[in-house]
Amino acid sequence: MASKKIFGIVLAGGEGKRLMPLTADRAKPAVPFGGNYRLIDFALSNLINSGLRQIVVLTQYKSHSLDRHVSQTWSIEGLLGAYVASVPAQQRLGKRWFAGSADAILQSLNLLRDEKPDIVVVVGADHVYRMDFDQMVQAHIESGKSATVAAIRQPISLADQFGVIQTNEDDATLIDAFLEKPKNPVGLADSPDEVLASMGNYVFNADALIDAVLRDGENPASNHDMGGDIIPDFVSRGDCAVYDLNRNDVPGSTERDRYYWRDVGTIDSFYDAHRDLIAALPVFNLYNTSWPIYSQQLNSPPAKFGRDAHGNPGSLIESIVSLGTVSIGSHIERSVVGPWNTLDSGSRVVDSVLFDRIYVGKNSIVNRAILDKDVVIADGAHIGLDAEADRARGFTVTPSGITVVGKGVRVEQ
Repeated sequence: MASKKIFGIVLAGGEGKRLMPLTADRAKPAVPFGGNYRLIDFALSNLINSGLRQIVVLTQYKSHSLDRHVSQTWSIEGLLGAYVASVPAQQRLGKRWFAGSADAILQSLNLLRDEKPDIVVVVGADHVYRMDFDQMVQAHIESGKSATVAAIRQPISLADQFGVIQTNEDDATLIDAFLEKPKNPVGLADSPDEVLASMGNYVFNADALIDAVLRDGENPASNHDMGGDIIPDFVSRGDCAVYDLNRNDVPGSTERDRYYWRDVGTIDSFYDAHRDLIAALPVFNLYNTSWPIYSQQLNSPPAKFGRDAHGNPGSLIESIVSLGTVSIGSHIERSVVGPWNTLDSGSRVVDSVLFDRIYVGKNSIVNRAILDKDVVIADGAHIGLDAEADRARGFTVTPSGITVVGKGVRVEQ
């Protein structure tokens, strides 16, 4: 890591309404992902792998499972001065909750004043990607600017889904404008069909960040948002640089997954990100041991695949199956199966994502579905085959046809 003192802040207070019902009982960063992980594990793994050792997670919305996960999984005390700490909204500035991501930092300035860092790395908690923040910090220092925004190249046709960065004609590392979901963006000089989209990751000189959130807190017209208010303030003063992810070289990455980044803010994007994991040559490779994604190490037996009473061995095709899961003559295809699931004789799980401790009954079918924890699929029941029937039973079905079953629901035949 750079010789300067670096402090990490993970913004994990988002409500995640677009991921309902998966966020009905938990904060968005605590949503399970990829079998063994939670969404926040990607941000924290990137920071730890980058050399940061003092990290706080600012939480607010339904934070119990997130706080428990951070405390059980991310205990790095014992290293000199090292910690990953979950910090809930403390109402230090009055009896109110966080009014936005910038306000979350404003209400947590005691953390910066206690540690007195030179540089602060601020990241979101709900994106799937790999990134070496040490390289971004070095680029930030070299830029001489007070703020740096991480950006990833996206097709210009998708510009209206992102905060888009417009760079200076003479200096491509300097941000001239920060445009929120523009309708008619200008492509990059070296790639006219692409734009630079903000990744929601920032590096600040600590004193400049403190000054910015203090001033923002006094502005009644502000939405108190990092991307919507704080970054445009730095841009307006010509004091904001951009860091193109193309400059980042993560150990162990391949050409296929080197610049992977996905915002899993909707059910469809969450589902699609799981699809990226299971290909023979995965678009996002969980098996990069040079830059591991850490999570809770479950005290579980291995997954087990057995024949049913009729001698049917079942089958497993292009899928991820987690520890503790038992498959008894079932068929699993193009799916991600979390820990401690039971798939009984003759059941079929296809193009689906299963969280923890789910029972899939005999001769039942799960198709293009996401099942939250403790769901029971009764013997002979079907889910995901008939969108209208699923909606009539009260389940969420996306326009693309993904059926979502909330935590603890029993699906009858």
